[in-house]
Amino acid sequence: MQVGRWALVRRRFALVRETAESGGIEGETSARSGRAPSQRVDTGNKMVIVKLQGGLGNQLFQYAAGRAVAHRNDVPLKLDIGWFESNLQRKFRLDRFNISATIATHEEVAKSAGLAPARTRQKVWGRLHRRLPYRWRSVIREPHYQFEPKSLLANGNSHLIGYWQSEKYFTDIEDILREELTLKAAPDSDNEAALSRIHQTESVSLHVRRQDYVSNPNQTHALCSPAYYHAATEKLTQEVRQPHFFVFSDDMEWARQRIRLECPVSYVTHNGGNREYEDLRLMSSCKHHIMANSTFSWWGAWLNPNAQKTVVAPRRWFNDPRRDTRDLLPDAWIRV
Repeated sequence: MQVGRWALVRRRFALVRETAESGGIEGETSARSGRAPSQRVDTGNKMVIVKLQGGLGNQLFQYAAGRAVAHRNDVPLKLDIGWFESNLQRKFRLDRFNISATIATHEEVAKSAGLAPARTRQKVWGRLHRRLPYRWRSVIREPHYQFEPKSLLANGNSHLIGYWQSEKYFTDIEDILREELTLKAAPDSDNEAALSRIHQTESVSLHVRRQDYVSNPNQTHALCSPAYYHAATEKLTQEVRQPHFFVFSDDMEWARQRIRLECPVSYVTHNGGNREYEDLRLMSSCKHHIMANSTFSWWGAWLNPNAQKTVVAPRRWFNDPRRDTRDLLPDAWIRV
């Protein structure tokens, strides 16, 4: 029975490959031309599922990429949150936001992988699946860190797995995301007072991230030094008159001692580590931004709708120089 099933898989793949090579798959043709497919796939009971993993910044990137695919195909978006069942140091946080998605069941997540052979043949199946045109894949895995334009052709019955850290994956739904990535709950009195100060000043969020970067034995991310923050504030004060800095950090003692600021400064500590989404609301309400090499910083700056904002970001994001970050930051942001 299993031999016959595997033969069916091979015949299906051969048929799909033959069709693609003959130009019969509209989605792949559109990938070469750089245009979105002109015909919408029949949705039926289809859905896009996106795997969530990591902290809030990563979850926002994954949601944005999945939301864009679902929107292009006019199908619902569902969230695969199984990663959090075995990674208790991180929490699913998107339920705090006005997102347009529901939680995928275990059955839906399993089914989204499509027809998969036995465990001993999964590697072979994976190689065959990766040779399919993107429009025909049931599982879309991020192939590398930089933007992959063919991923935009993901169909309305696909499962996205990756980090998707580039706005190029979702620029076509920017307005939708800015509406949905707002908090459901109104700010409490402390945050309301902070928002008032932010709105009344030429506010600049300055983010320092250290704790998990320092404790990570793999040292994946570079650490932003005092020299970086000095250069970043120097650059920003050339662009912004009378700035008032609002400092956000998971190591506020280090930030107070090592970052010298000549302008007015407020250290935001009242939300602690368990309400980082409230800090994100405050950061995105600031008029300008000095980032750490952090996706949390990234979203704090990106969600600010101010067209005249100045954003300063570190040029060095990872310790490994082979990681291509050319598509990570929007072109208007300043690298230091």
